[in-house]
Amino acid sequence: MPQLDVSGFPSQIFWLVITFVFLWWLMAKVALPKVGLVLEERQKKINDSLDMAEDLRIEARSELDAYEIAISVAHDEARKVINDANQEGTQASANQLTEMRISLTNQIAEVETEIESVKEKALEDIGQSAREVAISTLDKLVGIKIPAKTLNAAIDNAMTKGRK
Repeated sequence: MPQLDVSGFPSQIFWLVITFVFLWWLMAKVALPKVGLVLEERQKKINDSLDMAEDLRIEARSELDAYEIAISVAHDEARKVINDANQEGTQASANQLTEMRISLTNQIAEVETEIESVKEKALEDIGQSAREVAISTLDKLVGIKIPAKTLNAAIDNAMTKGRK
């Protein structure tokens, strides 16, 4: 076999070194910089997606905090109305007391209905934000596109569990 002939070793070693140096230079100057650019771009996209997800999480949290404050204020107002009505009711006659309690019960029912509608609206907004974040995150970070029906079912299931 000519490869094992000792007289050809210097020539083979020479061409081996030339080929190795050429391939090393080619990788160092052409291929690896392109790979590095692709990796940097990919990392930038991941960081941008994470930043956007964090911003959306903060926004959702602030909306939830505002919702909780609104509920607290509504409860405080309802308690104040009830307390004021009770103080006035003790000074009024029995008929006025009965009429006042009926009126307050209706007002409380309206306030609770309003609170419930605000709560549902806030949960809808949070659900929509969750859908957008999930779609964006899955698409940009993982590259997966989940059907909207499946994603909506999963988010609705999670929100239903969260309401309990």
